[in-house]
Amino acid sequence: MTHTGLTVNDLVIGYGVPLHTAFTFAVSPGTVMAIVGPSGCGKSTLLSTLAGVTPALAGQVTIDGRDITTLPTHERRIAMVFQEPLLFPHLNVRDNVAYGQRRMGKSRVQARQEADRLLAWVGLEGLGERAVAQLSGGQAQRVSLARALAAEPDALLLDEPFSALDAPLRSRLANDVLAIVAGATIPAIHVTHDPEEAATMAHGNPGGSILSM
Repeated sequence: MTHTGLTVNDLVIGYGVPLHTAFTFAVSPGTVMAIVGPSGCGKSTLLSTLAGVTPALAGQVTIDGRDITTLPTHERRIAMVFQEPLLFPHLNVRDNVAYGQRRMGKSRVQARQEADRLLAWVGLEGLGERAVAQLSGGQAQRVSLARALAAEPDALLLDEPFSALDAPLRSRLANDVLAIVAGATIPAIHVTHDPEEAATMAHGNPGGSILSM
């Protein structure tokens, strides 16, 4: 599929009452738009609205030219990665990543093969049989990224995925995410309260941008 990106026009977010002025922006394939702002300013609500969890009060959201504004979450083809990895504790690393492929109808063998490919892509080759409880914080976030990509999304939303990690690991994982987004040629939005992290994510690939809230 050819990706043309994520476009937002006059989007109003909130819970009955607008939380912010209307948003209009575009995120090209392979690039990251960083959203930076203090806690409570509506960053996570914006992501929740793009994902379809919270209904938009007004405006339009399109991905690759497809209007998704009123579509339910499962039809939007958007993947999210959160501050906490939220991995399935009863599944090993490989089966956590394979979960999205299985839901798409792939056989167990196909799903596990794709999971191994993605684990290698995020630098975790050979860890498929490991229990998630045995992963470090950085490894768990890499598994979370691989699982998100296994669903073959048209866009990736990242809600403060590095905030629980130490500074050196945050820097390494930021570079990993930038490479993954570029390689997958999908648009990504990265939420953070850290201006330095926002600058790293926005300017790590050509065409990135920052939205301050």
